[in-house]
Amino acid sequence: MLTDFTQLVDLASERLGGVVLAANDEFFASKENLLKAAKPIFIEDRYTDRGKWMDGWETRRRRGPGHDWCVIRLGLPGALRGIVVDTSYFKGNYPSHCSLEVCAAPADSSAETLLSPETRWVEILPRSPLEGDAQNLFPIGSSPRVTHVRFNIFPDGGVARLRLHGEVLPDWARLCAEEEIDLLALAHGGRVLAASDTFFSAPPNLLLPGAAKTMGEGWETRRRRGPGHDWVILQLGSAGVVRRIEVDTAHFKGNFPESCSLEACDAEGASLETLTTSSALWNELLPRTPLEADKRHLFEVNATGPVTHIRFNIFPDGGVSRLRLYGTVDKNRWLAAGLQRLNELPAAEAEAALLACCGSANWSRAMLRRRPFASVEALLRASDETWQKLGHEDWLEAFSAHPRIGERKAGSEPSAEWSQSEQSSAAPAGEKLRAALAEANRAYEARFGHIFIVCATRKTAEEMLALLRQRLHNDPAAELRIAAEEQRRITALRLEKLLLQ
Repeated sequence: MLTDFTQLVDLASERLGGVVLAANDEFFASKENLLKAAKPIFIEDRYTDRGKWMDGWETRRRRGPGHDWCVIRLGLPGALRGIVVDTSYFKGNYPSHCSLEVCAAPADSSAETLLSPETRWVEILPRSPLEGDAQNLFPIGSSPRVTHVRFNIFPDGGVARLRLHGEVLPDWARLCAEEEIDLLALAHGGRVLAASDTFFSAPPNLLLPGAAKTMGEGWETRRRRGPGHDWVILQLGSAGVVRRIEVDTAHFKGNFPESCSLEACDAEGASLETLTTSSALWNELLPRTPLEADKRHLFEVNATGPVTHIRFNIFPDGGVSRLRLYGTVDKNRWLAAGLQRLNELPAAEAEAALLACCGSANWSRAMLRRRPFASVEALLRASDETWQKLGHEDWLEAFSAHPRIGERKAGSEPSAEWSQSEQSSAAPAGEKLRAALAEANRAYEARFGHIFIVCATRKTAEEMLALLRQRLHNDPAAELRIAAEEQRRITALRLEKLLLQ
């Protein structure tokens, strides 16, 4: 164990979908090597036509001002808690310093967009010295929700691996709308808290996406020579109601557990000591059940309410490749927690958060004055009442904060991400349909003097084009009221998304 943060998920892991999108130079060794899951190696007499083969990312020797960099899309969005810059085998050719910048942007953002002025990067690791052939560890004190990073090296050189450890922060607004998700998945914030044994392989492997490719991608304990059994305690990404359990012993043939059981509890905020010592806390979810070698086992369960933690027991020892808990998120708990955060935010931050939900400054200021909100229902009621009291100029100001239908709002702030999500059903529109939308948008704005506003969630591009053309025939005063009602609906949806962040 290096430091505590290294036990957290590597958000940039290639196993989780992390990828290096761009680098200004990779003359000696490829940028893709940075995120390889395997530890770096050194082959003494291996050379390429460009020089010594190195298992890492290595740039040419810089002969002018500036520094080298690469841009990485994380496999999972989250808050960074620490990074490891591994310079293994780079001794006379490692960078003297490094720094790290982060941003939150749509997952499909191109390298060109990320490197343009519209993307705002925030430095979370200032220029810091590196050592060669070493594990350089940098704790991160504070991090926003991150989707992409820009890793800078000064002035040039080679880095074997980059690990970006942190806490996963999923899109709960989307997940709460799903009928069923894997409540334990790393992508959904599931994590391992403690285990009885990690001799052969680590328990977080249980939560990796996809099927295990080898026995080494599961959790395997040593052979038990005394009484007792092995176990692992896991925290669900969100409190939820469990419906189905999957225990996969793929690749474990002569070393699978004889049986397993699962216990669960609803213990939000409980300490690890409490979870590991209090037997009264746990309730049986799956009784001790026989397992078979190299097999995917599925079990239906009847949970009576939401749970936050599980204890997975294997008897007496052995290996399991994957563990899944399928169920539904306890949305009300997330909304209540989000409302508390909104009520407690400093005024300036709360006003900015509200302004992302509705682009009217007068609306956001009026909502700020009505804090604290006693319930989610009270928040939505206050939003509607405030909106109805505003003037037409305030409505037009809110309209102007939206991109046109069929277009994408620039930037990486929440409203830009929400706009993209709201119009996601229209994303597959072809060139001909996009041209028709653009033409209809121009006609609408020429007639009414403001952009076309529609609650786009789950509407296709064809449906929105039909609505746009239909509303072109409305009286201007009537159309303004229709647009204002669509804005009211959009604001309500965004307030819920704000609480679920």
